[in-house]
Amino acid sequence: MKTNLPVHNGEELDVTIIDLTYQGMGVAKVDNYPIFIENALPEEKITVKVTKTTKNFAFGDVVKINQVSPHRVNPKGRVYRQTGIAPLQHLEYSEQLKFKQHQVAELFAKVHMDDVEVLPTIGMENPTQYRNKAQVPVRQVQGKLTTGFYKKNSHQLMPIEDYYIQDPEIDKAIVVIRDILRKYHEAAYDEFHHSGTIRTIMVRRGYYSHEMMVVIVTRTKHLPMADVVVQEIQAALPEVVSVIQNINQKKTNVILGPDNNVLAGKSTIDDQLLGLTFAISAQSFYQVNPQQTEKLYQLAIDQAGLTGNETVIDAYSGIGTISLTMAQHAKQVYGVEIVPAAIENAKQNANKNGITNAKFVLGSAEDVMAKWEEEGIKPDVVVVDPPRKGLDAEFIKSTGEMAPKKVVYISCNPSTLVRDVQRFGEYGYEISAPVQPVDQFPQTPHIECVTVLTRK
Repeated sequence: MKTNLPVHNGEELDVTIIDLTYQGMGVAKVDNYPIFIENALPEEKITVKVTKTTKNFAFGDVVKINQVSPHRVNPKGRVYRQTGIAPLQHLEYSEQLKFKQHQVAELFAKVHMDDVEVLPTIGMENPTQYRNKAQVPVRQVQGKLTTGFYKKNSHQLMPIEDYYIQDPEIDKAIVVIRDILRKYHEAAYDEFHHSGTIRTIMVRRGYYSHEMMVVIVTRTKHLPMADVVVQEIQAALPEVVSVIQNINQKKTNVILGPDNNVLAGKSTIDDQLLGLTFAISAQSFYQVNPQQTEKLYQLAIDQAGLTGNETVIDAYSGIGTISLTMAQHAKQVYGVEIVPAAIENAKQNANKNGITNAKFVLGSAEDVMAKWEEEGIKPDVVVVDPPRKGLDAEFIKSTGEMAPKKVVYISCNPSTLVRDVQRFGEYGYEISAPVQPVDQFPQTPHIECVTVLTRK
């Protein structure tokens, strides 16, 4: 059956961009039929070439910009757009912040929660060079071991040396490590034949401590010439205090495998956050934008309204960053986390900082919360910082039954935040303060928010 779409593949049209999608693509409409266009901004008049049509929408490429947005800035380079490293880099930073605030407000309005106030997004003074961790694929390009990033929606590696949104010291380190691996003729991973040795180079750098960790991810258990490679890395990069080989033998897109060998130095690096010291391992989840994380966590502490007498539960506690920062302002904190290594790290971090009023338990937040409820633990505040998929319905039910006065929700995905806020509403919770977006990932469409729910 032939559908009568208002546009067809390969057609060139003159359109006006009316909006941005949550992924940062421009939106134009032809007879109410949306076309999504990368590198196009609201208010721009462009000539678009339709590249793909579906029943409900199409995709297109910019052929020519006929009227430029006043908020367009000259981006760093095409490679960032092609790899998706910095999809919003062509939009003036103050407008990126407005875009994020608008996204959150729109999602609440969609479910008829128009009365929810969303504050202006808290941004950064320098919205580039902020990431404290890089995971860079290694492939053979033109006969040479090469580091870079994949072209969007493909497995074609584009060589890159300056990643724009990463700590420049990390960028420099990756080039140094790449050149050492080339010197000793290490074989880059070939994903089609599942052959070769070096899959990924991961580098973490402490924002305050400047301690650096290098993780070389290999397909093989044996890393040829490991001794000389490690010696040269340490000699060339004095900040490196940890060199680790991570072994990932599976044919998979997952970056890290289960096994780590410490080739030199320590198995962790230390860094500070709100005055506390944290040990961070190769596998640890640790926020990648330390400057904004301090603002985010401080906000969560302020919003929790702690006076020193409260019991706090931190679900999804990771290596204890939120639990331990809150423990300084609360009577007792309980953290729950499903990753065994993270729980070990959290306990070490409590000891490292001399914090005795934080207890960490291994398990899924849903199960542990139900158990604590049976044991009669009565939290005053529950803090959640879930992954992008948001909270489990069972978890919300357990929290509702525990009836804390407040839930402080740190969200990295506004659409699951809105869904979960509605679910909390069924247990008598409502938003009691304006929602505060924080820009953890400048130059990208990702948004973090702090939302406070209070029991009616």
